[in-house]
Amino acid sequence: MLRFAQTCEAIAATTKKLQKTAIVAEYLKSRSIDDAAVSAVFLSGRAFTAWEETTLQVGGSLLWRVVAELSGNDEGALTAAYRKHGDLGAVAGELLPQRPGQSLRILEVGNTFRQVALARGPAAKAALVRDLLARATPLEAKYIVKIMTGDLRIGLKESLVEEAIAKAYGAGLVAVQRANMLLGDIGATLRLAVESKLGDAKMRLFHPLGFMLASPVESPEEGLSYFAEAAVEDKYDGIRAQAHVSGSEVKFFSRTRDEITESFPELPDALAGLSQDAILDGEIVAWEYPENLAQTQEVVDELASEAGEIKAAKLGRARPFSVLQQRLGRKKVSGKMLREIPVAFLVFDVLYAGRELVIDRPLRERARIMDDLLAVERKFIHHRATEARGNIGTQGKLMFGDGEAVSTASVIRAPVFLVTKAEEVEELFVAARARGNEGLMIKDLASAYAPGKRGKSWLKMKRELATLDVVVTAVEFGHGKRIGVLSDYTFAVWDTNKDKLVNIGKAYSGLTNAEIAEMTQWFLDHTLEDQGFRRTVEPKIVLEVAFNNMMRSDRHESGYALRFPRIVRLRPDKAAEDADTIERANEIYKRQ
Repeated sequence: MLRFAQTCEAIAATTKKLQKTAIVAEYLKSRSIDDAAVSAVFLSGRAFTAWEETTLQVGGSLLWRVVAELSGNDEGALTAAYRKHGDLGAVAGELLPQRPGQSLRILEVGNTFRQVALARGPAAKAALVRDLLARATPLEAKYIVKIMTGDLRIGLKESLVEEAIAKAYGAGLVAVQRANMLLGDIGATLRLAVESKLGDAKMRLFHPLGFMLASPVESPEEGLSYFAEAAVEDKYDGIRAQAHVSGSEVKFFSRTRDEITESFPELPDALAGLSQDAILDGEIVAWEYPENLAQTQEVVDELASEAGEIKAAKLGRARPFSVLQQRLGRKKVSGKMLREIPVAFLVFDVLYAGRELVIDRPLRERARIMDDLLAVERKFIHHRATEARGNIGTQGKLMFGDGEAVSTASVIRAPVFLVTKAEEVEELFVAARARGNEGLMIKDLASAYAPGKRGKSWLKMKRELATLDVVVTAVEFGHGKRIGVLSDYTFAVWDTNKDKLVNIGKAYSGLTNAEIAEMTQWFLDHTLEDQGFRRTVEPKIVLEVAFNNMMRSDRHESGYALRFPRIVRLRPDKAAEDADTIERANEIYKRQ
């Protein structure tokens, strides 16, 4: 483990990617295959392989207590060290004592991680962690804690580990990347590379692939500047999800690759029994269904043969994200919630069908596969002056209790339009916003599906709901490259009588490094209360912040929370008294 930790120190000491890759490759070659396989997982910032559902379930507070106990330092010393490093692993490396006989083998660390994952209760987990760190050198402990918190912070991404494997064992990088994508196991990929058997890697269902990402565009003209003909869909304000289907087994995964099936227990039955194994990409949204749910399929059949503009209300419409948010993270969903917040899975792509990975095929081919898979009728229809193809379909109604229909779960083929003119995109954008959706997705029909990649094949066009002028009330030290600067701002608006500021959000993006440095000094000079990592400050700095929507929330005193807030600019031209009031927030909330 010491050699691993020393290697991590060397990786952190350089900013050059080629040099990082070379260091990792040299280290892997010098280790046994077993050590190298475990090391590859650790170097990817994980305690376990990506496809495993195993988690340590060890929180930062538990680690903090163990480091405090083993170091013999008081809370003040730990807080000071944390403010210095912004990383608990680095705190452990600085404060834990060096004792004779300390040292661990990397396989020993891996085995202990599995024991921690299996242990039940904080006390049992803490005992295992305490024993592990007590036997580790301070440098080893530094990286053990970093792995446990899931953030090495040495400037090493899994893609660089893939490059190092290719370099270390003379394998092709594309073959390494594809094997790791299919297996979700960088350690198993390394073993195949050693044996020159990367081509043997097979797709592992119920291991989520990376999601293809979109790049923002500001206008319809920009959106159509990258390709002549586009597939255009509404951009829904839900959560991106990947559905894995094999017979009656169905699981849903979020963009962070966490399984979220338990939050939406009605959805699996809506996809169970597909004619082929499949992986579908789509959006889970809170859905407002037509009043007569029993006629949903009849509505679909009618729309399949109907000429004219799609009337989205016939199938229903997406509800605000704040409604869906009530369903997120729940291990048990009550019948009442299933009735009051029904959901739909809007499918817009397919990654795997039958026994074939189809991500390398162009979008137009994947669309046909998806339509066949979902048994959706295809029909050319007109959207005003636009020749367009609308594909719509639903499947599945779920019964609970004694035959009482308390929830209807639908899988809907996301409507798609083919466009070639900027004015057509603008029309669709206005219509999407009128339906309460975020904006549009604009996609190249010739594009392959690139997991985890953000390019110009998929584009997103959104416009902020509004901006607010707000007052900064508290600041926090940042992480990673922003250690040592105050970059995370909590901000407020005025209450009704303009005699009190009420917090409404928090943002950390939008300012330049120079602006952050300047503001850090100002906040240090104007601190009202130093809480260690956080400071309350004189309420004098005004920001303009943008956001996508606003939701009711008990998190802030204002009663609201902003979705995707970002700083547009500093407003030194405005005094704190000129900031917006809660009435303005109320107006925006009602208007949306």
